[in-house]
Amino acid sequence: MAKAIHSMIRVLEEERSVAFYDAAFGLKVADRYPFDGFTLIYLSNSETGFELELTVNGDRAAPYDLGDGYGHLAVSVDDLAAEHARFEAAGLNPGALKQFDREGKPFARFFFVSDPDGYKIEVLERGGRFL
Repeated sequence: MAKAIHSMIRVLEEERSVAFYDAAFGLKVADRYPFDGFTLIYLSNSETGFELELTVNGDRAAPYDLGDGYGHLAVSVDDLAAEHARFEAAGLNPGALKQFDREGKPFARFFFVSDPDGYKIEVLERGGRFL
């Protein structure tokens, strides 16, 4: 059986991205590996063993084109309204709180936020299948 261990995204500016993921999700640098021409930065927190890998290419000056095929990363939180308020207070520009219902019952409560490179992150309230 496979175990998911990380997801990788390419970012333009290391400091800006590390600061965003720390402020938004409490992700800290677990490891940083400079190579010739690029650097890999692994972010994690105590909630999970899953990591976010940031790849910074040294020769990149222009923002990445995310295209129309990228979906999103997702994280879960205990109190969605409190997190949304925290994001607003921190100037992270969260989208509106939303709820999907299925068969007359709440299925998901969430909001989206974009990181400095335009990647979308879904913030879901814990419950049901979203623990």
